[in-house]
Amino acid sequence: MRLRTLPLSTGGVLLGILFAAADFKVSLPVAVLTVVTTVCLQILSNLSNELGDVLHGTDTADRVGPTYGLNGGELTIPGMKRLVGLFVVLCIVSGTAMTWLSFGTLLDLTPIMVLLLGAAAIGGAMRYTLGRNPYGYRGLGDLYVFLFFGIVAVTGAYFVASHVLYWRLLLPAASVGFLSIGVLNVNNIRDMETDAGTRVTVAIRLGEKRAKIYQTVLVVLGWVCMVAYCLLRIFDPWHYLFVLTLPLFILHLRGVWKRSGRDLDPMLPLLVLSTFLFCLLAGAGFLVYLIK
Repeated sequence: MRLRTLPLSTGGVLLGILFAAADFKVSLPVAVLTVVTTVCLQILSNLSNELGDVLHGTDTADRVGPTYGLNGGELTIPGMKRLVGLFVVLCIVSGTAMTWLSFGTLLDLTPIMVLLLGAAAIGGAMRYTLGRNPYGYRGLGDLYVFLFFGIVAVTGAYFVASHVLYWRLLLPAASVGFLSIGVLNVNNIRDMETDAGTRVTVAIRLGEKRAKIYQTVLVVLGWVCMVAYCLLRIFDPWHYLFVLTLPLFILHLRGVWKRSGRDLDPMLPLLVLSTFLFCLLAGAGFLVYLIK
């Protein structure tokens, strides 16, 4: 299930929930179900990704990253397909319960739109490497990650919790989106050699050096967007609590520029956890400002 990736998906959702809690009264059951639905979607994405890579011949014995269930022999392809199906069901059940508790009905236009967005998220999670023409093999993974891990995660969680949206939320949503692309990009830089024969990624198109420049730009953009959002709000030092995570991002970028191939693997969980703390502290800063 690649549990080390789960903080990435929950980070954006928690940021949206904390922002909503700073502006409105938020239902705890709705917030919990939003996080549960997000975790189920992330695991579905991870399982589908592994299944698709094995079926397309991308994951072989030469794979640089960690060994997972299928290529490690712990799972069979039919077993993985059943597991994917199970998490599709869990996503549907959890997402439907979240929507019903939030809006009190499933038969109005707004909850129907939320459910349709959830269906799109399920489809997106599965189609990254599964199917005849997966978008992850055409260099479109970065766009998917930006939209679903950033824009949808932050604004969607905020809307489900508060039933309100405003344009400024696109800035922190974009911030999380850029940092989430960074996680995918590190993974793709690490796997460039083994990916080259079966898929196209942004890292392969750019080459290693330019992919590392791209990585630096993504992290910088993530910070610029969050700072810009804070500047548009009433000034308070608590709003900049996320700045405490800056050394972690500097450490990550230093590691990316100094390492290659398999040695890049520790930089992936470092960026995941850094992004999670970044989101948690950014949201907590606005909540603390409200409480004090």
